[in-house]
Amino acid sequence: MQRPASCSRRAFLRSTATASLLTPLTLQTARSAASPNAKLQHACIGVGGMGAVDLDQFRQHPRVEIVALCDVDARALETAAAKVPGARRYRDWRELLEREGDRVDSVNVTVPDHMHFPIAFAAIQRGKHTYVQKPMCHDVAEVRALSEAAAKRRVFTQLGTQLASGAGDRTTVQWLREGVLGAVHHLYLSANRPGAVEHYRPVGPRPLAGQASPAHLDWDLWLGTAPERPFVPDLYHPVKWRGWLDFGTGWSGDIGCHIFDAVWKGLRLGPPKSVVARVQESWRNSPERRGDTWPQANHITWVFPGSVISAGKDLTVEWFDGEFWAPQEVRALYSVEDYPTESALILGEKGALLNPLGSTPLLLPESRFAEVKRPRFDARNHYHHFVDAILGGELCESHFAQSGPMTEAILLGAVAVQCPGERLEWDPVGLRIPNHAGANKLLRRQYRAGWEV
Repeated sequence: MQRPASCSRRAFLRSTATASLLTPLTLQTARSAASPNAKLQHACIGVGGMGAVDLDQFRQHPRVEIVALCDVDARALETAAAKVPGARRYRDWRELLEREGDRVDSVNVTVPDHMHFPIAFAAIQRGKHTYVQKPMCHDVAEVRALSEAAAKRRVFTQLGTQLASGAGDRTTVQWLREGVLGAVHHLYLSANRPGAVEHYRPVGPRPLAGQASPAHLDWDLWLGTAPERPFVPDLYHPVKWRGWLDFGTGWSGDIGCHIFDAVWKGLRLGPPKSVVARVQESWRNSPERRGDTWPQANHITWVFPGSVISAGKDLTVEWFDGEFWAPQEVRALYSVEDYPTESALILGEKGALLNPLGSTPLLLPESRFAEVKRPRFDARNHYHHFVDAILGGELCESHFAQSGPMTEAILLGAVAVQCPGERLEWDPVGLRIPNHAGANKLLRRQYRAGWEV
């Protein structure tokens, strides 16, 4: 890249990011400033499971060089290193950020939910462009702090809602913004994936005894900010951590970021007024399970303030998973038998829009919308869009200024799940739930000693 010797790669990329957030004219200048041979120096933090997928996606971009890898599990690190032999290896993300300094321009954070914030916050504070898997954070307060840090440091960010870059979600966003349905009055979000309960959500309670962690796993680093507990094989790492309160955010916190995304953008939603949840009765009636795990079924209802898109009336959004399903008469708008198990259904004055997760959205009844043209989009890779933005392109599809408020609303639903049957009011400016002291405490965790941020 041709630039003055006094200009570091990080300074150049940061200036490009800043320019791209300003005017269209500046954006055009920023694009032309990058040499065709410029390469982003990228570090992958978390390379097992979904982290392996993220690594593969980033290394396929012709202008990305993976220069550093990090994972608390030596086996995952070894597998990743075989794909990128020249990358420097780390077990501790803090050491990576400290030692890499100006040698890294961007990172992706693909680790259990409870460690998203401390890692991403540290990276952003160092001026690194940051891609974070969903949900953005474990706690509502963490989301707000991370969004504000990204805005202050003026770095490019992207939430790992990969389906947001697909034609299905982008079509839903465009149709909603065009007002195809007229005034919208109700949303039904469904996440009834078969097998999800068994795979992700432990029944609990957790065993009190454990054993020494295997040599390839640094259990203390894996726990990070979470309370200390003994290692138990196949109970937390590498998959089932999502079902535990200390580590995951429940099914709605996980898959909710995908299902909520298109309707959030299309309807230009903001903070909700309130949220309430019904939950699986066996979980609600078990103090042991409630103290450790997420329930295996939830029905969450948010009320959003009225706007132009809802003709000034409050907008109700309902979430269903596990044993809770959208009402039969609502599913009958498509087909009760074939209703997509993971989908968003938006009801408006002119009809309905069904957006199955990762598939083609439909306007219902189809005969009523026969004249509506389906938009066409160029193919887009969610990971590569993040890279292209840093190197002088348009804003990312799921940048934190947009996906942060959405994640806050979703995680408020997770707070309501822990206070079943109680309507929680939301004060977004004060970042508090004024009518429920117990729920207010769930907006932020107390980190383990030595892991404070």
